[in-house]
Parts: sequence; structure tokens; C-alpha cells
Amino acid sequence: MSKKDKAKDTNEAQTEVLDQETVETSKDVVEEKVEETLSEEEQLKEELQKEKDKFLRLFAEFENYKKRTSKERIELFKTASKEVMIELLPILDDFERALTHIEEDKEAEELRKGVLLIYQKFLSTLEKKGLTVVEVAQGDVFNADIHTAITQIPAPSDDLKGKIVDVVEKGYKLGETIIRFPKVVVGQ
Repeated sequence: MSKKDKAKDTNEAQTEVLDQETVETSKDVVEEKVEETLSEEEQLKEELQKEKDKFLRLFAEFENYKKRTSKERIELFKTASKEVMIELLPILDDFERALTHIEEDKEAEELRKGVLLIYQKFLSTLEKKGLTVVEVAQGDVFNADIHTAITQIPAPSDDLKGKIVDVVEKGYKLGETIIRFPKVVVGQ
């Protein structure tokens, strides 16, 4: 073989080796670009997932806020007249006392009818606005959460020990809230 042939074979061999290296390098570059593309896609997917999660949390928080404020608003409307009702309760008590005393007087029948009519209108108006009487009867068990004990007296019988003997003043509720606790006498 001549020097030209050897040089040619060497050049061809070198070219083949270079071609293989170029192909391998190209493969590596392509793989790196694919990995970069995948990692970019993964990053974008992660960011998208984070934003979705953030949005869902914000949406849930807003829904909770709306529910809470509507609940507070309803409660406010129910008890908006609380102060006015509290101020009117002594007038209601006075009507009841007047009716009790007028019943004793047989000559004032017409007066009793007029006062009773006004009392019933007044009471029905307050009931329309949500006022209800806290029901308490003699013999009920005393509950400090619902009743106010004015005094304790010796129980007239053993079955009235720790129970309500007398109701001194009625209690009233506005909606579900007690605005005046009933004042009672408890047996000892």
C-alpha cells in the first residue's frame, strides 16, 4: 500500500470516528434539549398546579366569607331591635299589673276591656317582631343558665326542693336569644 492509500484509510477512519463522535455529541445535545424541554414542561405544570391550588383556596376562603357575613347579617336583623325591645318590656309588665288590679275592681269593666285590647295589640306587635315569653312554671327545675334566682325560701313541700316556687317577673326571648331572664323564687 502506498502512502496515499494509508493516508486515505487513516483519514477515512478518522472521519468515521469523528462522525461517530459527532453523532454521539448530537445525541447528547438532543437528549439535553429534550430534558430541558421536559423540565420546562414540568416546571410549567408545577406552576400551573400551584396557581390552581392558590385559586381554589382563595375561592373557598371567599365562599366562607360570604357565608359568614350573610349569617352575621341575618343575626343582626334578628336582634337589631333588641335595645328597643328591652326598653318596652317594663311597659309590658305595667300593662300586666294594670290588668291584674283592674280585674279586682268590678266597676271598671269597660276600662278593663280597653286596657286589655291595648295590651293584646301591643303584645301581638312585639310577637311579630320576634319577642316570645320564656315559659316557666311552678315546679320546674331551676336552671341557672335560663333563670335568675331572686331568693330562696323553705320549700312548701319536699317535691319543690331545688325547684321553682314562684315566678316574680317573666322572661323574654328575641329570636333564640334571651333578652331578659325570668326572675324566680327557688325552694330550699
